[in-house]
Order: sequence, then C-alpha cells, then structure tokens
Amino acid sequence: MSFNHRDEHVDDSMLLIQANLDDMNPEWVSYIMDKLFEVGANDVFVVPIIMKKGRPGIMLNVLVEGGRLPVVEEVIFSETTTLGIRYMHASCHRLAREFEQVLTRWGLLTVKVGYHQGKLVQYAPEFKECEQIAKEHQVPLKQVYEEVRMQFIQQKQKNVSS
Repeated sequence: MSFNHRDEHVDDSMLLIQANLDDMNPEWVSYIMDKLFEVGANDVFVVPIIMKKGRPGIMLNVLVEGGRLPVVEEVIFSETTTLGIRYMHASCHRLAREFEQVLTRWGLLTVKVGYHQGKLVQYAPEFKECEQIAKEHQVPLKQVYEEVRMQFIQQKQKNVSS
C-alpha cells in the first residue's frame, strides 16, 4: 500500500477474507495469525461461532490489500483446515497517526497517536515496549501503561500551555 500514515484517508482497495474453521486445533490460531501478518495482512482476528449441528468453530477474518490476496490465500489454505474462503470488498477509514516518545521513570517509551480531522482522538502505549519494561523491572504491565498514558497527557498539556 502506498499511503502516508500521517495522513487521514479512506482506503477503498481492501478485502475482508473469512474462513470458518470447525475441525482445527484452536492452539494453532496465534501461529496462523502471525504468518498472516508476516505476509502483509493489515488485521487478523477470530470470532467464536456455532456451526451446523451445534459444532463450535472459529471464524478467521483477515483484512488485506487486494494485491496481497494470493499470499494470504496460500497461508490460509496451507495452514488451516478450511475448504473455502469468502471475500468481501471493504473500505477502511484510517486515522492519521504518529508515534511520539514520552519520558517515564524507565526511560523513553513510544505512544501511538491517532488524529481525526486534525484532532487528537486516540493514543496508546506501544504494547511490546511496555511488556518488555514490565518484565525487566518486575512491575505490573498495567502500571507501565498507566505511567506512559499519564506522562503523555502531561506532555500534551505542557505543550499546549507553552
């Protein structure tokens, strides 16, 4: 895809691919999700479903740019037990996003920030960084998140008042 994450935009060339899985070990799901991200999926999620005859199953959902369909199909057909895939064309409204650094007691950590029509509407600490800090310093993950969020808000308020 050729878009700038700093620009809010609508992407009309996406596909939502679905596969129902009722005879597959659910432990495989995270492995399959990782493989789909590796080949360029924008998003991957699963939904628990009840299939015919009351069988529990999983609906695999993959959001991907249309040109990546062949590699995504290859992963789904080779790594899952599905015999078929559904395709739906999708448009995705993507917020403008930036990554900002905030100073915490553990050093600089990253916050992903989302803007809608130029206004800050979303912000979230980067999970992997917070997870690493929590493990290294043996503190609860939620404490790291709270600290990063608090420092981000303080930094924003300081910048507005300056």
